Amino acid sequence: MDPAADDHGVPELVAGALDGDPAAWDRLVERFTPLVLAVVRRHRLQDAEAQDVAQTVWLRLVEHLGSIREPGALPGWIATTTRNECLHVLRGHRLASPADLDARGGPADGAPAPDHDLLAGERHEALLGALAELPERQRALLLLLIEDPPLPYEEIGRRLGMPVGSIGPTRARALTRIRAHHAVQALLEA
Repeated sequence: MDPAADDHGVPELVAGALDGDPAAWDRLVERFTPLVLAVVRRHRLQDAEAQDVAQTVWLRLVEHLGSIREPGALPGWIATTTRNECLHVLRGHRLASPADLDARGGPADGAPAPDHDLLAGERHEALLGALAELPERQRALLLLLIEDPPLPYEEIGRRLGMPVGSIGPTRARALTRIRAHHAVQALLEA
């Protein structure tokens, strides 16, 4: 690692990279690669997926470097972008293509805010974790209750061998357990 890299603050490195200085860009990548890799490791991606995410994060930075208003906030932007890309890989969603972006490099009109997917992913992960820890009967009930089209209570009761009058109280106990789950609580407190 170049000792001079520590003498340059992030705003100076961003300004240098925007001016086309390859050394400034290299120092940005060198400085923040450990951050990218730490976020990727937390998501337990395989080597090929981890490399894809890292490359995508640097591509996103090239695309958006000029639109970052506060260069000192770059570490947070990199961490959030890395997490968002990890969630896209984990959910199997396609990554944003250039056609999804407007001329300024931001989401096209009508597209959700950039943090929308991140927040939705966090909620989804928390709910899946809570659902997985429910007793089998409660989990099966909740899954039948969210069927589309909705199933009549009589059908749900028949499938589960449960009296129709027990469906509501069992559902209430399951939802209480989900709300009390540590991952869901963390989201509610954030």
